[in-house]
Amino acid sequence: MKTLVLTLVAQRDATTLSDDIIATAQECMHSTHSPSVLSPGEAADIICPADAAERLPLLQAALGDKPVDAVLTHPAARRKHLLVSDMDSTIVAGETLDDLATHAGIGDKIAAITARSMNGELDFATALRERVALLKGFPASLLEKAWEDVRLNDGAKALVQTMRAHGAYTALVSGGFTFFTERVAALCNFQEHHANTLLSDNGFLTGETGQPVLGPDTKLHLLNTLSQHHHLAPEQALAIGDGANDLPMLQAAGLGLAFFAKPVVREKITAQINHTSLRTALFAQGYPASVFPGP
Repeated sequence: MKTLVLTLVAQRDATTLSDDIIATAQECMHSTHSPSVLSPGEAADIICPADAAERLPLLQAALGDKPVDAVLTHPAARRKHLLVSDMDSTIVAGETLDDLATHAGIGDKIAAITARSMNGELDFATALRERVALLKGFPASLLEKAWEDVRLNDGAKALVQTMRAHGAYTALVSGGFTFFTERVAALCNFQEHHANTLLSDNGFLTGETGQPVLGPDTKLHLLNTLSQHHHLAPEQALAIGDGANDLPMLQAAGLGLAFFAKPVVREKITAQINHTSLRTALFAQGYPASVFPGP
């Protein structure tokens, strides 16, 4: 009999994955299996019937406002051998272009365009050109100031390092800039990174990017290219992102995870992390917390 795996993950600093929550999930999903604990009080797996996906909305309604994520996966090829992750608002907490604009004194103007682009209201390449053009003439040294604001999201290092330790290949891909992806990749130990190039001349930003612009099609192409290069089937890949420009790769991966995603992404991607951290991307692959690296 075919089955699915339901992974429940509680927000560690807000609640506990109690027996009552687990029992509610078992009832909603028609599961008769005992839970497999991945992290005491935080995460557990429950084997469910193959039609459990139809009842996921019922479970989400039953959980209500409890800060608990519920992710359904197929038990086959559960541990992925390729990770392709977005950077801004996924691996790092904010939007690096918005941070740069804030130091230039035009934060609100650029953030408004970013929000529309990430929700799919504007073509990505057009929105990027518009935002970068507004930076023309500002000192390139503002990049260093923006870097000081960058913070990794909880679980980012653990995600990359755990998957690498178990043989996965990892790539960071961003519609942002290589100035940031190079540093974030080094912090997390990604094996490669891809992003746009922000051009400068004599220490000042030119208001232009290198060509071609890295957008949603490029992210999808990278996922496919890396899968082929490493002789992996599509179901062996994990993609994580939050914006409309991540949708093609999220939809193509064996597991596409929407991480605190924009509404347009939540409408189209079923597997979502809305309450917890990037640790959930490991729990959803069946990794117990005991194999995660230390702080």
